[in-house]
Amino acid sequence: MAFTASVAVVVILSAFSFTAMWEDPPIIPGSGVTEIKMLSEWLPSIEGTMLDTEVYIIRGAEEGGRFLLLGGTHPNEPGGTLAAVVFVENVSALSGTVYVIPRSNHSAFTHNDAMEGAPQFFSIELPDGSERVFRFGSRRTNPIAQWPDPTIYLHPTGATLGGGEVSNLNRTFPGRENGYSTEKVAAAIMNLVLEEDIDLVCDLHESSPEYPVNNAIVFHQEAAELAIMTQMMLEIEGIDIRLEESPVNLRGLTHREIGDNSDAYVVLLEVSNPSQGRLRGKTTEELVTEGIDKYYLQASKDGKLFAPYDESGYPLDLRVARHVATIRVLLDSWNMMFPERTIFLSDVPPYEGLVDGLGTYLNPVS
Repeated sequence: MAFTASVAVVVILSAFSFTAMWEDPPIIPGSGVTEIKMLSEWLPSIEGTMLDTEVYIIRGAEEGGRFLLLGGTHPNEPGGTLAAVVFVENVSALSGTVYVIPRSNHSAFTHNDAMEGAPQFFSIELPDGSERVFRFGSRRTNPIAQWPDPTIYLHPTGATLGGGEVSNLNRTFPGRENGYSTEKVAAAIMNLVLEEDIDLVCDLHESSPEYPVNNAIVFHQEAAELAIMTQMMLEIEGIDIRLEESPVNLRGLTHREIGDNSDAYVVLLEVSNPSQGRLRGKTTEELVTEGIDKYYLQASKDGKLFAPYDESGYPLDLRVARHVATIRVLLDSWNMMFPERTIFLSDVPPYEGLVDGLGTYLNPVS
């Protein structure tokens, strides 16, 4: 009897812990946000489901280009999510329109990757001493929203991928409106790109320090000149970044499929994240935010990494700063190349300020 009661308590507590991730931590829009829509505006069939997510619109007083910023494509890559949140909470537009989706795969924020021992939440301290709490999610859609996955995933292009990739938003573009749940999210984003005449798309990611595509701009071939100009300008500022052209035969990724199926210029940004890598030790909240891991330090000394790593780690502040700086310079480059479709922004947090403390650029929850 006592054993049965103990099991029941464990089950109940586990259920509460699991469902706690279903509640969205607040995003506090800044004064630059002119409108908030739901992604279901572009695919009504996902309305009212855990697939639906906010689209924050920052519209300038003057007409100009249209920019889509995607965060949270992989919710276990918090640098991308937080960079998108920083834009929502700080940035205004002088010309053009910016669409920001901080939680692109909303469902994947509602659970963790199985067997990884990752934290469910992490927090960032603000200057007033309060904290903002964010979720550390999964690379894949919650099985509650999509199950089972096939053994082999037949992609819309006809390519075959591993069955689990049908739960990975960055393998399901351009999506299917009547397909798997993750494909529906991709289709909704694709509809937004087409219906809103998006000119430029930037998808924010993080990668393991031992992964070759690291601290990089991955670009569709049509965006090559834009990516090269961005790299040159960043290096003038002292920010090293690599260039990687999108492989033509690697299907389902934003930089390949949105670029192939629209007129938008598309790039994907990668920044190093030790909490994501396979060489890490225990996956703690501190590893997520501070990025300090003794095993990665040893791997760096052994020359096994593709990103610089020392005793200071690779903190979230730095990762977000790199993303925000790259977006700023990307838009500067865009404005030089396309003066008839400018996207001029104000109040973009500076690189040095973000490195010194991301919390300074997050709004307190009232």
